[in-house]
Amino acid sequence: MKTIDKIPTNKIQRASKLMTTGAKVGGNYLKYYSKKLVNPQHSKDELNESNAEDIYDSLKNLKGSALKVAQMLSMEKNIMPKAYVEKFSLAQFQVPPISAPLVRKTFKKYFGDTPENIYDSFNAESVAAASIGQVHKATKDGKNLAVKIQYPGIAESISSDLAMVKPVAMKMFNIKGEDSDKYFQEVEGKLLEETNYIFEVVQSKEITQACSKIPNLRFPKYYEELSNERIITMDWMEGQHLSEFVKTNLNPEYSNKVGQTLWDFYMFQMHQLKRVHADPHPGNFMVDSDANLIAIDFGCVKTVPEEFYAPYFELAQPENINNPRVFSEKMYALEILKKEDTPEETRFFSELFHEMLSLFTKPFHSETFDFSDEEFFGKIAELSNKYSKDTELRKMNGNRGSKHFLYINRTFFGLYNLMNDLGAEVQINNYKKYV
Repeated sequence: MKTIDKIPTNKIQRASKLMTTGAKVGGNYLKYYSKKLVNPQHSKDELNESNAEDIYDSLKNLKGSALKVAQMLSMEKNIMPKAYVEKFSLAQFQVPPISAPLVRKTFKKYFGDTPENIYDSFNAESVAAASIGQVHKATKDGKNLAVKIQYPGIAESISSDLAMVKPVAMKMFNIKGEDSDKYFQEVEGKLLEETNYIFEVVQSKEITQACSKIPNLRFPKYYEELSNERIITMDWMEGQHLSEFVKTNLNPEYSNKVGQTLWDFYMFQMHQLKRVHADPHPGNFMVDSDANLIAIDFGCVKTVPEEFYAPYFELAQPENINNPRVFSEKMYALEILKKEDTPEETRFFSELFHEMLSLFTKPFHSETFDFSDEEFFGKIAELSNKYSKDTELRKMNGNRGSKHFLYINRTFFGLYNLMNDLGAEVQINNYKKYV
């Protein structure tokens, strides 16, 4: 894959790139409507494929928060058109890496030396490139190492990138109201954390140590003396990325083993640590030859405050969902309902969330759950499709819920998708053995 020698970093350069992409998308719509006039049955598939291609090609060269948003959207399998999911999912693995001279320049800036002098050996060609950084293989003192290098200028461009994305996001998700900034501030704060590699090493060590008691779960060791604010050195881990494992594995026992480990890992974090790995996409997990799960990236970790945790998980219980008084109380506690709501808004969002929660919390309603259940995921797809076309919903203020929903819901959607990919049947409360 062709390497990049320079990444646009200032606001004008990045805005210009996005405007060019916007013009291409506009052209795609003109073509679509022209064909639609000739053939009213003409589908949007071609339009979606063209738009996904043009948007991804632009974002992959911008990298940073713009590409990170695409990666996050690729996890929304039941909301985004298939063309976008397939193209944006490439942000997890297939983006152009920065060139060897730019890698050496980064090392010189943050270590004062070249990678060839710091490590016993260093492969200047990256083995993986994603939205915020890329990984190189190295050796030192007989150890195989993975070296993650952040792209230059990414941290500095986050605020301006999000300012450009904000108007589009508000329109897409029908967000209105003065307090809508809380959602964008939450995303900005998390993205800034992801670019702070010193902080990432600290929280990686804390969480991996706390979760080390969970069987069939492995983590790399992190080397602080070979890490700084833009470079992280850790053990090189051998295995397949989770997506490759899913494609090649023919042993259902292995699928269940990996699935149980993944589920226990998340439930232990959520319920015991109240801090959770909030980026559950296949690129952050590997599976070794013994079907052990390997977690390799802790850049995005969400702390779950008690005032959110309590009502959120109380609504996972059917007796609370189906008790009108308790349900209403929790809806206000989670900021889904507001005191200033009209009777129409109160009725509409109460009914909407009752339907959603009754379905989404189903895995928690029994001791075991089979994530290969096509009926369950089919109903999620149907529900997503239903509300995406709901004209009444579009009239309502979509600014609903605590800011903590953003990353907690993202975590569960991503986890459900991974579990479905594995087709695993798991024991829901198995994690309690390790508490």
